[in-house]
Amino acid sequence: MTAQAPARTTLTGILLALGGSATLSVNDLAIKFLSGSYALHQVILIRACIGMVFLLVLMKVSGTGLRQVLTRRPKDHMIRVTFVLFSNLCYFLGLAALPLADAVAIAFVSPLLVTLLSILVLGERVGPRRWAAVAVGMLGVIVLLRPGSGVIQPAAILVLVSAFCYASSHMMTRRMKDSESAMTLSFYVQCGFITLSTLMGLTVGQGQFAGSDNASVAFLLRPWVWPPLHDLPWFLATGLAVAIGGLMVSQAYRLLEAALVAPFEYASMPLAIFWGVVVFGQWPDHTAAAGIALICGAGLYTLWRETVHRKKDVTGDPRGSDL
Repeated sequence: MTAQAPARTTLTGILLALGGSATLSVNDLAIKFLSGSYALHQVILIRACIGMVFLLVLMKVSGTGLRQVLTRRPKDHMIRVTFVLFSNLCYFLGLAALPLADAVAIAFVSPLLVTLLSILVLGERVGPRRWAAVAVGMLGVIVLLRPGSGVIQPAAILVLVSAFCYASSHMMTRRMKDSESAMTLSFYVQCGFITLSTLMGLTVGQGQFAGSDNASVAFLLRPWVWPPLHDLPWFLATGLAVAIGGLMVSQAYRLLEAALVAPFEYASMPLAIFWGVVVFGQWPDHTAAAGIALICGAGLYTLWRETVHRKKDVTGDPRGSDL
């Protein structure tokens, strides 16, 4: 498709991918900023409510209303939402204790995990070059985990678990894509966030289990507080960033082939480093920079090979089979 796509459409898709990734990086920044003062479930509840309002407005404007979220696959939605919830929970708990760039880099192992899961779940064949990219990416994760420097930081493990859950949610999305719209998928995810965060607020929102010195545990068990006015823009930023950034990236994938769009999502990696330096004064050290380079390099190589593979499929070149 992309080879024949008009230049303007290609440029629009690329700009949407870049803009969406940049917008989603604001979500990570806002969550990192709020993690020092609020409970995770309070932040997620407010974010999900903002996102739900945004979706409902879009449904109203589209004229179809809530009819478009009717589904015959509630069990599949429940499984997918569970993966998304655990992915977000683990990622943001890890983000609270890690430098922003480190957390984002570890999370970027998810495209490599998609490669592994595509074999087990979807029965796809993976060639030696993809396996090599997966190995390099995993090496980058090991570098970031720093197993030789003492006890492996639990926060890094949390982000790694998040990446696995995120990749698993993509497996469910691919299974449901023929019958479920993007709006339907987003709607039930927001419902899951609102339900889980409300239940956690009712259970631990009084702060009766708070007091841990661990940044991740403190973020999870902190009591709910009424946000002062100067923090409200951060809550609004995380809610709108997820809603708008997600729509921009989705539209990019509608306009162009995934292999062309996906590399531009890595734009959020330098942005994560930028936000970490400017807002939190966190420069990646040499070890972290090496791990980040390995993970991003492996992911970009995989995406580049996918692009080559698809082009050779179109031209009938059998050399694309070694991917």
